[in-house]
Amino acid sequence: MNELLEVLRFQAPKFGAELAQTAYKRGLAVTAPDGTTRPIPITATPVILDAAEIRRRAELAAQLSSATRKMSDAVLNGSTRDVLLGALSPLERSIAERTYAQVARLATTRVDFFVGTGGPRALEINTTIPAMQGYSDIAAHSFLEVVARHFNYPERALHALLTLNGSNALALYRALLDGYAAERKGKLPETIALLCRRNDAQLTEQRYLAERFREFGADADVVHPDEVSGDDAFIANGKRYELVYRHLFLRRLEQTPSPWLEDFFGTVPGKKAVFLNPPTTQMEVKTTFALLSQAATDAGLAEAAGLSSAEVEAIRASVPWTRRFRRAPSTGPGGEQLEDLVASVAAEPHRFVLKRAWDYGGKAVFIGRSVGTLPYNERAQALYGAPLPWAELCERASTDTTGGGYVVQELVEITPEDHFVCTETGALPTSFYVDYSSYASVGLAKQPAWGGVCRGSMGEIVNIVGGGGVLPLITSEVAQKLLMAWKAI
Repeated sequence: MNELLEVLRFQAPKFGAELAQTAYKRGLAVTAPDGTTRPIPITATPVILDAAEIRRRAELAAQLSSATRKMSDAVLNGSTRDVLLGALSPLERSIAERTYAQVARLATTRVDFFVGTGGPRALEINTTIPAMQGYSDIAAHSFLEVVARHFNYPERALHALLTLNGSNALALYRALLDGYAAERKGKLPETIALLCRRNDAQLTEQRYLAERFREFGADADVVHPDEVSGDDAFIANGKRYELVYRHLFLRRLEQTPSPWLEDFFGTVPGKKAVFLNPPTTQMEVKTTFALLSQAATDAGLAEAAGLSSAEVEAIRASVPWTRRFRRAPSTGPGGEQLEDLVASVAAEPHRFVLKRAWDYGGKAVFIGRSVGTLPYNERAQALYGAPLPWAELCERASTDTTGGGYVVQELVEITPEDHFVCTETGALPTSFYVDYSSYASVGLAKQPAWGGVCRGSMGEIVNIVGGGGVLPLITSEVAQKLLMAWKAI
């Protein structure tokens, strides 16, 4: 679809302002603690993929997510459970110990990939708050509507075009309903609470999802921790909710304690209400991901975790070499024997990335080849008080037990892409590193029609709250229809 992208690059200045304004108005925004919002940038140039490839990546994400649950369960059932539990905060650890054995279903997970010449390579798995289902829909639907009208696409056919492209909000809704039906003997929920902090950074996305859930048929509302109570039910503002969608980090409850919610989260899948995205921090700790990588070449580890042959194959196909970062012998990315992992990584910074095992937002991610750059120096300064050279950073990281220590991952090579970022006044050319995230579910009888979300950033560590943008994801079939409309003008 290079032909459509060329057209869009030429036309972007003409519709870019409208696209930016439309997406922001619908909720593509970050909310500040004081309640003000700022737009999340959107590009006029989408990511275009065959629908079959989008499904393939979703299936890959489903295998990896299932394998992650099995691996974390195996560790917590064994003698080395502190490898994961030691990374967690006191409340996270308490909830994990109380609930992990009961977690059979996860309505939504998200696997973040970099896609290079070798195909999708999974960087990490999100299970605590795998968000952006709403953001991805806002970006794709706003793009399609604005561009279709700019191309004189028939208005009566626009809804069919949006339907053809898919919806992650709809997939999330169906996953929640299917999970609820499995827990409540075929019944469906009439009320859904989307639980998040007041002025959560992604509040506009939660409001967007609530609006879509209402359109799909459920009575849905955004609710906040201080509004919740009930002796035998989940009640907020006088209304009883049968299903709860959690968009709330446990660490936020440690900052503003809520004994009621702490007790609620300690029962899976819930008695006062069903909730199908329980806190599963032990799955998201990157040590679990490192063990998945190791299981690709360690048949004993894979068997002990109960991984299926399909799960092992998914790991081999997509998980880059990742290991716990510690002074010990190891095997390297090419299968080579390393006498000391820390020394080997310190000697070849261009090959590796260090990541704190449990952290989020990219605050403790160090790309070896970026030593001396402003982002690298700022992170090192914030964590260790100085912009450390790579060898010294490796030494500090190898003995730092905060958040469960570090993992080391082989660098996944991608190159920046040329895109047009929309603003309130037009569109500007920029160079973005782009990732691709696939959604999935665990433990449902059938996977809903999950799609993906694409994020872009001028830096190699892609993060929306930290200043990145969203690229609309559209299918090749939809792109072809847009191109034909343009040619017909």
